[in-house]
Formats: sequence, C-alpha cells, structure tokens
Amino acid sequence: MHIPWRTSVDVFAQILRRHGVAQDSVTDVEAAWCAFAELLQLDIVGLDSTPDSDADGFIIQWGRRSWSDNRLILTFTRQLAIVDIGDHDERCWQPELWQLDLEMAFDDKADLIGLDRLDVQNTGFRFPPVGPLRAAALTNTWAEAQRHAPVRAAWIATPASSGLSFECVS
Repeated sequence: MHIPWRTSVDVFAQILRRHGVAQDSVTDVEAAWCAFAELLQLDIVGLDSTPDSDADGFIIQWGRRSWSDNRLILTFTRQLAIVDIGDHDERCWQPELWQLDLEMAFDDKADLIGLDRLDVQNTGFRFPPVGPLRAAALTNTWAEAQRHAPVRAAWIATPASSGLSFECVS
C-alpha cells in the first residue's frame, strides 16, 4: 500500500487504533510496537528516491527529556526525507527531514531506574527497504533494544502519557 507522506500521521493513528492503542494514552507498549512495525511496512509517496538514499528509516530512542516534563521516555520514530517541498531550483536545495514519533513517557519506578543513564540512548537509524529486509531489521532492532534491562522494563510498563507527532526536523 502506498500512502502520501502528509497523511502518514493519520494512517499511523488508525493503525494504532486497530491494535487497541490510543495515541494519547498508550497502555500497551508491545501493541504500539506491533502497530509501528505495520506502519514501517507501508510505502510512503513523496520521498527521496535517489540510489542509496536514507529517505525512509526508523529508530527506537530512550532516556529522559526536558520536553516530557523530565520524565523517562521511550520513542518509536520513522524518519522521512521529503522531496515535494521547497524550491528544487535553489542551489542548495535538499529534501526536508520529517519525523513521525510515538513518544511514551513514564513515571520514575524502580525497574526503570537507569533508562536515562545507559551508555547508549537509541538503536541507531536503520534504512532498509520496505519488505523482508525491513522486517529483519525490525527484529534485530527490537532485540538490540531488549538487551538493556531498563528498556525491557519500559516495554512492559504502562506509560504515564504518550503522544503522536509529525514535524520537520531539518
């Protein structure tokens, strides 16, 4: 299925609902992950299609962020390099980077201690194409995140709040 980039946030919200997840009150992180994995297998129209482009990728991030009331967070992000924006005739034109984030914030609890002090705060971006290569990368990324006890604890905890956002980051 091909979806326009501008509607990707709405499509993700619909997928979340199908998985029994309300975007503003996630109670099941694993269900949210399954919805995110489904979204990542959809082709998005309007992305940079040059060979070896990092136009469509994903990352899992965790830690403590000031914009989340200094709460511990776990975030699923899809990053898109959008080409149908701006003046392509400009000398320095480049695709705009947009990020679609599902951020889940957690209250401090004993099993989450250390989530913000791990040596690594994310899985690193992955840019495999939609299909079997992306499915394999999702499995590997999930396994990488699960190696950290506080991330595993967040995965089974109930977030105190959550939110879906889609914004330009470049």
